[in-house]
Amino acid sequence: MIRTPDIYKVAEATWPPASTQRIGPWMIRDGQGGGKRVSAATAEAAVQPADLGQAETAMEALGQTPLFMVRNGEDALDQLLENAGYEVIDPVAVYAIPISEIATQRPPPISAFTIWEPLKIMEELWAEGGIGPARLAVMARVKGPKTGILGRVNDRAAGTAFAAIHEKTAMIHAIEVTDTQRRQGTAINMMRETAFWAQDHGADTLVVLVTEANAPARALYASLGMKVVENYHYRIRSAETSRSS
Repeated sequence: MIRTPDIYKVAEATWPPASTQRIGPWMIRDGQGGGKRVSAATAEAAVQPADLGQAETAMEALGQTPLFMVRNGEDALDQLLENAGYEVIDPVAVYAIPISEIATQRPPPISAFTIWEPLKIMEELWAEGGIGPARLAVMARVKGPKTGILGRVNDRAAGTAFAAIHEKTAMIHAIEVTDTQRRQGTAINMMRETAFWAQDHGADTLVVLVTEANAPARALYASLGMKVVENYHYRIRSAETSRSS
């Protein structure tokens, strides 16, 4: 199973920011609208209260609202941000499974396909779920093995997702199933098809990130035998809290 420190390396490689810069103890990310994971600053060394302004200034210079990712064990950072008026937003659970345990049963014929570059219908399905050009640009930046996944049910396109591999870990992102076609197995079929694709490309672990509030998705991953292996959350100033992700 993937080691905890590697999860963040995999996440960065398979959903990369446009650029990064090290400023003092901070890693600053230019997300260019690609979501919290590519925009949040992280602490790469011990942080003192006086260091907070460096990160805030750097993110504001990029046109980004100051946002911080707090990983397990970063209790001092968490307290510093709380004291500075930052509140928790979007706690995330990291699910993982050995691919040998999920690549056991092929999805039904023509129910899921791996495709790169994305088809127009895939872009339309993503757009329905709020995954627009900025997040498609994140996918385009990935350097390693990657694929889109198209799910079908009732003779029509029903869902899409993106997956990429870093070293021997595959991470699946941007899972979207159209509202009218949910609860018909599309997400399960896409997850299994991704597992077989990843296995064919040398991966041995499949990982997915999900907000803790997304109970249906968490139930889906648990039903596939995936286990929570890590948690993290973001902090943002309470007056600026947004539900975008």
